[in-house]
Amino acid sequence: MPVSKVSIDATDSLPAEDFKAVFRGHPGGVSVITADAGQGPVALTATSVASISVDPPLLVFSISALSSASDVLSRAQTVVVHSLDVHDIELAKLGATSGVDRFAQDQTWTRLSTGETVFDNVRAWVRCEVVERIQAGTSTVIVARGLQSHIARDSQPDELGDALVYHNRSWHHLNSGSHLGH
Repeated sequence: MPVSKVSIDATDSLPAEDFKAVFRGHPGGVSVITADAGQGPVALTATSVASISVDPPLLVFSISALSSASDVLSRAQTVVVHSLDVHDIELAKLGATSGVDRFAQDQTWTRLSTGETVFDNVRAWVRCEVVERIQAGTSTVIVARGLQSHIARDSQPDELGDALVYHNRSWHHLNSGSHLGH
């Protein structure tokens, strides 16, 4: 897997607090990412997951070097990205809590026949092969190709379903009252 290095001159950068303030007002979908590089599984909650291509099926997410999962994600060949909805709020909170064993809690999980860990009863998940890692500042951007998926709760076109988003440091449920139309 190639690792690219992005060199950024920080002397003309926006102050960190200003940058954080911009993104506090930008809602993000909520995912939990699991990986295992051979020493046991890790999981973390992420709002940086985005689809970048349908053919081939590619997604991208970033992980901070400060995350306890960063070492495993720097070595894992595959990951599972769990797309969450409001029914998965406890899993979202678990993945966002520092210092806990995310696989010893009440959440149930299994291993796929290919070895990856998958949390049970989530809205949807996609098993991915990591195709590129890019160092960017204090984070790593990971590009992954979808290999397998499962959808337990799907939203129909023009329906909001039970979407879970993270906005301004708190969890939100998108519903029919939040719909503004087309």
